[in-house]
Amino acid sequence: MSKFDLLKAFIDQTYPPEQKFREEDVPDLTDKVVVITGGNTGIGKETARVVLQHGARVYIACRSEEKAQAAIKELKDVTGKTPIFFLLLDLSNLASVQKAAGELTSKESKVDVLFNNAGVMSPPIDQLTADGHDMTFGTNVLGPFLFTKLLLPLLAEASTEDAESPARVVFTSSLGHMAASKECIAWDTLKPGERGGPGDKRRRSLGPDVLYYQSKCATIMIAKEWARRYGPQKIVTTSLHPGTIKSELGRHWPAAQKLMMNMFIKLYPTAQGAITQLYAGTAPEGKNLNGKYLIPWARKNRSQATVNWYAPQRHV
Repeated sequence: MSKFDLLKAFIDQTYPPEQKFREEDVPDLTDKVVVITGGNTGIGKETARVVLQHGARVYIACRSEEKAQAAIKELKDVTGKTPIFFLLLDLSNLASVQKAAGELTSKESKVDVLFNNAGVMSPPIDQLTADGHDMTFGTNVLGPFLFTKLLLPLLAEASTEDAESPARVVFTSSLGHMAASKECIAWDTLKPGERGGPGDKRRRSLGPDVLYYQSKCATIMIAKEWARRYGPQKIVTTSLHPGTIKSELGRHWPAAQKLMMNMFIKLYPTAQGAITQLYAGTAPEGKNLNGKYLIPWARKNRSQATVNWYAPQRHV
């Protein structure tokens, strides 16, 4: 991909045209079960607010019950709706992912929409997951992959119940995927092993930001592969860039990096960041978006040059 194409995509997605899809365009979601990872804050909480307002039964899946319950109280107060619940989920711990999926399966017979929204950006390089994986890749890719896989029976059941409204799986990626290394994923960084070993050295040479970019590249790969495998089962999978949004995601950035972002990149309100994933997860025409990558605001990616397709079936 040329530098000109990168610049063009950056401008197009950072300064998008006026949105055509709005919160009020979300259809009635009565009897729909919606699961939102990271639904206690940021874009996830705004997504929860809108789907709850439109009648969905909502699960906020995150690792802090205290923060989740505070968000649930706020959302109940704002919407006047009550079917919203906490699901304990730590995406950096695969045992927690399995337990969360099991708990949800014991409570619900179906899942209509799964928003894989949660993620981390550029945490300290020394942080690894409970299973020894790179923290960014483990939280942004491996955890959501396993969670989605374990929920496949519930997603398939939703599609069986209503063939006209198939289940949706929405992966939140980022424009940053375009800045990943040429290979997209540096496989030796995923489980680096002992400090000073080859994998650990590679991680440190790439740095936290590139590790984040590769996780978002991998997110798109997985979404495309999920679409290929499970599209025939009427499970619609999409990935998207939500926009450059004011959120807590960059909390690990140095102060100077935060200042540069605020000075040179337009940051949109958090509610705006939910628009594209709300479109992917709820709009009637969304059932025709299987395998697509969306950009702000609720647009199909006009240039496939912005999404590198690396034949993931070799690895997934």
